[in-house]
Amino acid sequence: MRRRITAMLLAVATVACATNPVSGKSELSLVSESQEISIGQQEAQKVVQSIGEYNNPAAQALVKQIGMRMAAESERPNLPWAFYLLDDETVNAFALPGGFIFITRGIMTYMNDEAELASVIGHEIGHVTAKHSVSQMSKQQLAQVGLVAGMIASPTVRDMGAQLQQGMQLLFLKFGRDDETEADLLGFRYMMKDGYDVRAASDMFQTLDRISGAAGQRLPEWQSTHPDPDNRVKRAEQRADSVQQAGRSMSGATLGRESYMKLLDGFVFGPDPKAGYFKNGVFYHPDLKFEVTFPAGWPTQNKPEGVMAVSTQQDAGVQLRLAGKGTSAATAANTFFTQQGITAGNTSNAQINGLPASSGDFRAQVDDGTVIQGSAAFIEYGQYTYMIMGYTLPDRTQNLQAIRQVARTFKPLTDPAYLNVQAARVNTVKVPKEMTLEQFNRQFPSSIPLAQLATINGVDGATATLRAGQLAKQVVGGIK
Repeated sequence: MRRRITAMLLAVATVACATNPVSGKSELSLVSESQEISIGQQEAQKVVQSIGEYNNPAAQALVKQIGMRMAAESERPNLPWAFYLLDDETVNAFALPGGFIFITRGIMTYMNDEAELASVIGHEIGHVTAKHSVSQMSKQQLAQVGLVAGMIASPTVRDMGAQLQQGMQLLFLKFGRDDETEADLLGFRYMMKDGYDVRAASDMFQTLDRISGAAGQRLPEWQSTHPDPDNRVKRAEQRADSVQQAGRSMSGATLGRESYMKLLDGFVFGPDPKAGYFKNGVFYHPDLKFEVTFPAGWPTQNKPEGVMAVSTQQDAGVQLRLAGKGTSAATAANTFFTQQGITAGNTSNAQINGLPASSGDFRAQVDDGTVIQGSAAFIEYGQYTYMIMGYTLPDRTQNLQAIRQVARTFKPLTDPAYLNVQAARVNTVKVPKEMTLEQFNRQFPSSIPLAQLATINGVDGATATLRAGQLAKQVVGGIK
């Protein structure tokens, strides 16, 4: 299979050249513009369906307005540009081929003015106009992933694998350092052309640097392949200085701080408990009243179609999802284990934490002859039957044991502290007098650490001074 794909791509490469719209240079292109758009449209639909848009019409409108204005003045104005605000807590933004740009509500809560938002949107537009997405897409065609679910006969296992692959690629999508630097420069140009205060770009990079330092690692879209955040701050400052040295004043440039801060008032901050949430490796769902523990250290995702985790080596995955409403665990298990391509073993109808359940191990063979092993459990609780299913390679006994253990941790959620939790929200407060952030926090207490409060307000720390009359962020409520 690998040889066939490689041969096909090499054959295309001998004839597929195009002019890069940004550089004007001839370059290899394995994907035509129509294909780029088609792929982007399909993937954008999947992203929206799996994550969902954040229900804030005013914020959605602002993202789209900024994006469409910048895109119209870019090197590729005729693409079917589309801009989305996702209901996702992560501090992230990303671009799909063909002009489909995504901003999360998470990253918006860390911004402090409209110009910062424009800097991020402009950066993502730059990835598309310079065809970085097309280049990345070509590389992914050649990449081999550890989970070979696309070739598994069982549709249930195959679908899970596809979701795992899509989810992890979304989380860890990276461009090269040169691409990121070019996108920074293009975003700067688009900001300036649209009349924004370009100094906001360095403010945004400073915020991302603070987040990265607090987390101890790079965040998904601003990760290891990106230039060092401190260097990005310096380059952004140098670009802004060069504009002023050229005689262009920033006095009339759009910053949009007050209107943007008012827009954030009431924004959900962090995870939204109504859709379930993770805390210390445990997934809690207050509405459905259950909890389940996932393997320690495995990256997790909570998506509408299911909660999933992938091993750090990406050689195993496990997913929790609904198997049916009003369907018994035994019936759901029988349907799964009798699928074409599944060989069942060690099946049991033993209860799990007092709940009716059916479980067992299985094996499946993929097209190239590789055998995978897995485990699946079906548990009745409330109106629903839940499936916890995962798989790995045959020699990964530790992974298989971890997958089995996930099912054994499924149980009713009874702790009021987790059942009654509400989403944290941003309040925008007018600072009554000049004070430090620490003094502000004493007068208007937040439910997040002081260091994080400083980061979302775009200041260095607790001793930073807030001006009288300015709007500042307070976060109230949320998971404790």
